[in-house]
Amino acid sequence: MNYLMSFKHKCIFYALSVLVASLAATESARFLLLLALLLFFCIYKKITFRHLVGIMLLCFISYYYFSFQINKVDHTLNLPATLTWTGEYKINGDMLRGFMVDESGKKVYVAYQLASETEKVVFEESPLIGKQYIVHGTIKEPSKPAHSYAFSMEQYLKSKGSIGILEVSNWSYIQTKESIPQRIGLQRFKLKKHIEETFPESLIGEAQALLIGLGENVDDDTTRAYQKLGITHLFAISGLHIAIVSLLFFQGLLRLKIRREFAMLVLIVVLPIYAILVGGAPSVWRAVSVVELTILSRIKWRLPVDDALAVSFILFVILEPWSVYQIGFQLSYLATAALIYSSRLIQYYSSRIVQSFFITFVCQLLVYPLLLLHFYELSISSLVVNIFFVPLFSFVILPINIILLVVSFFPGVLQEFMFSCYEPTRALLTKCINLLQDIPYQMWNPGKPSIVSMLIAYGSVLATFYYLDIRAKLVKVLSVLLIPVCILNFSTKVHEELIISFINVGQGDCIVIELPYRKAVYMIDTGGLLRFEQEKWKQSDSPYEIGRDIVVPFLKGKGIQKIDKLILTHADADHVEGAEEILQEINVEEIHLSPNSYYKEVMNDLVHDALKKNISIQEQIANNAWAEAGISFQYLWPVDTQYEGNNDSLVLYVAMGMWNMKGKKKS
Repeated sequence: MNYLMSFKHKCIFYALSVLVASLAATESARFLLLLALLLFFCIYKKITFRHLVGIMLLCFISYYYFSFQINKVDHTLNLPATLTWTGEYKINGDMLRGFMVDESGKKVYVAYQLASETEKVVFEESPLIGKQYIVHGTIKEPSKPAHSYAFSMEQYLKSKGSIGILEVSNWSYIQTKESIPQRIGLQRFKLKKHIEETFPESLIGEAQALLIGLGENVDDDTTRAYQKLGITHLFAISGLHIAIVSLLFFQGLLRLKIRREFAMLVLIVVLPIYAILVGGAPSVWRAVSVVELTILSRIKWRLPVDDALAVSFILFVILEPWSVYQIGFQLSYLATAALIYSSRLIQYYSSRIVQSFFITFVCQLLVYPLLLLHFYELSISSLVVNIFFVPLFSFVILPINIILLVVSFFPGVLQEFMFSCYEPTRALLTKCINLLQDIPYQMWNPGKPSIVSMLIAYGSVLATFYYLDIRAKLVKVLSVLLIPVCILNFSTKVHEELIISFINVGQGDCIVIELPYRKAVYMIDTGGLLRFEQEKWKQSDSPYEIGRDIVVPFLKGKGIQKIDKLILTHADADHVEGAEEILQEINVEEIHLSPNSYYKEVMNDLVHDALKKNISIQEQIANNAWAEAGISFQYLWPVDTQYEGNNDSLVLYVAMGMWNMKGKKKS
């Protein structure tokens, strides 16, 4: 008992030692050198000798344990194999993809092409979790990303502890392996189907996201609107969400005259079941484990909430060493740590609005370098928007969806009345959100930070927290925060060279020209796909888009927020189809086209979007020229205004330095 009391507020150092061990096991043993820095810091904080020994022992034991676990992941799968479906899978178009595990627990990402619409319906109408198959196929290496800013399948599989991708040639069903997670997964599937059958179509995506943690029916436009406002987390099962559900459940038990102690024990049992029911995201297990540890600590000893968070972290990483690479895991624990260690600052202010602002501010402050590392941009408006939307979703929309779910099991007048009242109100809120997201300059996009920039950013963050804690002058706080922000913002723009990048977009072309000091950015073609007619059941819900999935991440990763000239050489899909997504995400000043090419059908949507955004569309011809930053540009082709396809493509000549457009040295 005395040892446990002395353990208070030391757990964070044990958690950091486990983090060091995980990085050393998954990346390089050289990360163990970070343990020395941690121990020096512990000595500075006057941590007792027995805790120093405990921290070292936990780090080395964890390192060897993690190495053993990761070594199992590296082993290949012997095919054919008996594999069992987990709850992580998705049917999209004619593809079934998700994770299966073998009899030893090794996880593999499975890709299976559905043979017919009938087979697709069969898989859609019954849950796959727990179903065992004898699987024949081939293990494939994940494809390399098109560039360093594109989605990496290899990194995704690494974060899931998967041994690779298994392309299924054929399989045969054996049995359904029953277990507690399988039974809970079955109930989740039934709830998903129930919501789809009883809720109005416009409310299905929201209800599934808030109630059972499924975001697959939230459309892309809504998701992007929430991203721009920085409120995407509201469509996920968060810690606040768990807290509200726990409170409602606990208070409900007390109203039923159940003793408080017994109600707490029931909550301890129910919360893990609920975590599995809603998909078991890192943020969910983090919240559930912290609540459970806090409840358990009240039975025998007091465990501070920061120690509960640290113990939760240790348990999570020990169970899944690769979880440290999951973005949700990183953001969840960092944001919670920010709230815990800033509680004194937040409580200093009596105003609820000011407190709400600081809650959002401290969370964003601690995670913003990480957000830039993963997404290359940050919502500025989130600092204000969250003040209103967090309580709205947490205390109004979430309870309403819980009530609607309960009412939906009792068909009749009440159900119709409730939906008829809520649906138009929710539609009005969606309209307001769309109006808000149309406000320009909401996203700060400095690009992907380097390691040095990340160190500067986090040094700035820690200094900012320190100055806020000691109530330093506002000028000092803003200086230590904003100077590194300015460095991040301009670091990608400080280059003397003319940079020409050829983006790998497959069959078509896409070239990005950055002038010195990024005085201007020109893009030649945007890539695209040649699409062919498919049967409706084979069509993907979210088709692969070159512009959205390849080109836009490249631009954002480099911190390019504006394209001065978008040059579309000719009207072929593999050269221009990606332009629509670029116009939606990046500011474009003007578009250059080959004369009369905009009459082609493939250009219709682009021209429509350009006119809607008041983007200048200019037809170009040979000898049209301009100069910028000492660099000359001249069109060499076409020579007439009759468009006849590829032979009338725009051809651009670029000259830099002391050479004029005819290739002769200037005097």
